[in-house]
Amino acid sequence: MSRPSISEVSALLADLTDHRKFGVGDYAELMSRKADLLERIAADQPGDAEAAEVAAAARARADELKPTD
Repeated sequence: MSRPSISEVSALLADLTDHRKFGVGDYAELMSRKADLLERIAADQPGDAEAAEVAAAARARADELKPTD
Protein backbone atom coordinates (compact mmCIF):
# COMPACT_ATOMS: atom_id res chain seq x y z
CA MET A 1 0.00 0.00 0.00
CA SER A 2 1.60 3.25 -1.07
CA ARG A 3 1.14 6.75 0.24
CA PRO A 4 -1.41 8.65 -1.88
CA SER A 5 -0.06 11.16 -4.36
CA ILE A 6 -0.86 14.84 -4.27
CA SER A 7 -2.91 14.40 -7.44
CA GLU A 8 -5.04 11.67 -5.81
CA VAL A 9 -5.74 13.85 -2.77
CA SER A 10 -6.40 16.87 -4.99
CA ALA A 11 -8.83 14.88 -7.15
CA LEU A 12 -10.76 13.74 -4.08
CA LEU A 13 -10.96 17.28 -2.74
CA ALA A 14 -12.20 18.55 -6.11
CA ASP A 15 -14.83 15.80 -6.25
CA LEU A 16 -15.94 16.55 -2.67
CA THR A 17 -16.25 20.24 -3.57
CA ASP A 18 -18.32 19.40 -6.64
CA HIS A 19 -20.56 17.18 -4.53
CA ARG A 20 -21.02 19.88 -1.91
CA LYS A 21 -21.65 22.72 -4.38
CA PHE A 22 -23.52 20.93 -7.15
CA GLY A 23 -24.66 17.57 -5.77
CA VAL A 24 -22.40 15.77 -8.26
CA GLY A 25 -21.14 12.30 -7.40
CA ASP A 26 -22.19 9.53 -5.07
CA TYR A 27 -21.55 10.50 -1.44
CA ALA A 28 -20.97 6.92 -0.27
CA GLU A 29 -18.39 6.38 -3.02
CA LEU A 30 -16.65 9.63 -2.12
CA MET A 31 -16.47 8.65 1.54
CA SER A 32 -15.05 5.26 0.56
CA ARG A 33 -12.35 6.97 -1.52
CA LYS A 34 -11.60 9.27 1.42
CA ALA A 35 -11.27 6.28 3.75
CA ASP A 36 -8.98 4.53 1.25
CA LEU A 37 -6.67 7.55 1.10
CA LEU A 38 -6.62 7.95 4.88
CA GLU A 39 -5.87 4.26 5.33
CA ARG A 40 -2.95 4.58 2.92
CA ILE A 41 -1.65 7.61 4.81
CA ALA A 42 -1.93 5.73 8.11
CA ALA A 43 -0.16 2.69 6.65
CA ASP A 44 2.69 4.95 5.56
CA GLN A 45 2.98 6.28 9.15
CA PRO A 46 2.86 3.09 11.27
CA GLY A 47 3.79 4.87 14.52
CA ASP A 48 1.09 7.53 14.18
CA ALA A 49 -1.83 6.39 16.34
CA GLU A 50 -3.90 9.46 15.49
CA ALA A 51 -3.62 8.77 11.75
CA ALA A 52 -4.76 5.20 12.38
CA GLU A 53 -7.73 6.41 14.45
CA VAL A 54 -8.80 8.92 11.81
CA ALA A 55 -8.53 6.27 9.09
CA ALA A 56 -10.55 3.78 11.15
CA ALA A 57 -13.27 6.36 11.81
CA ALA A 58 -13.42 7.26 8.12
CA ARG A 59 -13.69 3.59 7.14
CA ALA A 60 -16.45 2.98 9.70
CA ARG A 61 -18.43 5.94 8.33
CA ALA A 62 -17.91 4.84 4.72
CA ASP A 63 -19.08 1.33 5.61
CA GLU A 64 -22.21 2.78 7.24
CA LEU A 65 -23.06 4.52 3.99
CA LYS A 66 -22.76 1.41 1.82
CA PRO A 67 -26.10 0.25 0.48
CA THR A 68 -27.37 -2.97 2.01
CA ASP A 69 -28.75 -5.26 -0.67
